[in-house]
Amino acid sequence: MADEHDIGGKTDRPPKIPARPAPPGAAGAAEPRPDPGAASRGEGQVGELRGRIDQIDDQLMKLLNARSACAVEIGRIKRRIGMAVYQPERERWILDRAERNNPGPLDASAVRRVFERVIDESRRLERLAGEAEARGAGDAHGDPSRDR
Repeated sequence: MADEHDIGGKTDRPPKIPARPAPPGAAGAAEPRPDPGAASRGEGQVGELRGRIDQIDDQLMKLLNARSACAVEIGRIKRRIGMAVYQPERERWILDRAERNNPGPLDASAVRRVFERVIDESRRLERLAGEAEARGAGDAHGDPSRDR
């Protein structure tokens, strides 16, 4: 169940995250701040960067849904032509390509994990679309995942 901070939840505002005080005895814990405006400027910068992340998340959501729509159609076609949903060579090619094309700062293993998850969800949608195709079902939007 989505809470108010999930994408598609009840609000577009991210949660307020309080700054953590330095633990006792940590460097700088008892020292006064040399620039009283530094914290305010830093918080403003963090807020701007979080706003940018929110915009990127919106773009990612659109791209993931566009990719998923392709997977749904692929699932229907695979069902019609009798092709297996799981195509290990294709999945391996996608993962290798993602790693090769990664400019960073994510490392190769992080990119691989992200794409593995995307592929898992795409395969699930392909399977659902194929099953819906076999039943002659699907919702009004052509989304077999909603037909439950």
